[in-house]
Amino acid sequence: MYALNPLAKLAAPLPVMVLVVFSRGIAVPLAFTVFAAAVLLVGARLPGRAVAALLLGTPVAALVLGVTFGVWIDPASVAGEPAASIALISIGDWSFTLAAYLTGLATGLRILAILLLSLIAGVTSTGPEFVRSMVQNLRMPYRLGYTALAALRFVPRFGHELEIIRAAHRVRGTDAGRGPVAAVRRALGYTVPLLASAIRHAERVALAMDARAFGAHRTRTERHLSPWRARDTVFVVCFLAASALIAWLTWGR
Repeated sequence: MYALNPLAKLAAPLPVMVLVVFSRGIAVPLAFTVFAAAVLLVGARLPGRAVAALLLGTPVAALVLGVTFGVWIDPASVAGEPAASIALISIGDWSFTLAAYLTGLATGLRILAILLLSLIAGVTSTGPEFVRSMVQNLRMPYRLGYTALAALRFVPRFGHELEIIRAAHRVRGTDAGRGPVAAVRRALGYTVPLLASAIRHAERVALAMDARAFGAHRTRTERHLSPWRARDTVFVVCFLAASALIAWLTWGR
């Protein structure tokens, strides 16, 4: 999957995510959760911890979300279901029924299915690859794409600068104290040097972009090409065909 165009890995799961949003019951989101997990396990080079989190964390998250969403279900909205007569927990006049839990579980599974479907593109592609693909295939103005990409790269830079500032404060002994007041004082002490570092970094980036004549022409040359190939079309068609089959087998159940 790493050799596919990033837009193909985004275009294929997107209609399925819309379908999952409007689905009802447990069967549809559960089937697409399993399908997305299988695609990730087969097509993505996941580390051992990620595989364990996918195989073990997903069922646990579904069960927990079923409880957290189920307690907010109005008992009157599920009173007509057969499982409404089965009380799992009773506290006074309030009862947490099996019908409420199943409704909450369906909501949690929809969230997990959408999350795993979005990870198909997010895990196997990077931000620069998405930007290059949108600029080259969707004709998005490169001024917007690469400017947004440069802004996103500020975030890890700020994290690195913040660690340096914290280390400098620890060396000078200015981060002493405990409690919420000391924490607020430390945070305020980090603000000014972090802001100054951000301004300096922004100026360097702007000078570098000006030196390369960024935005001077309507188009620009690309070092890395991201064309749409036949295998991208095959992937999208196969993914949508498998999704349509899954939806046909599970819809309304």
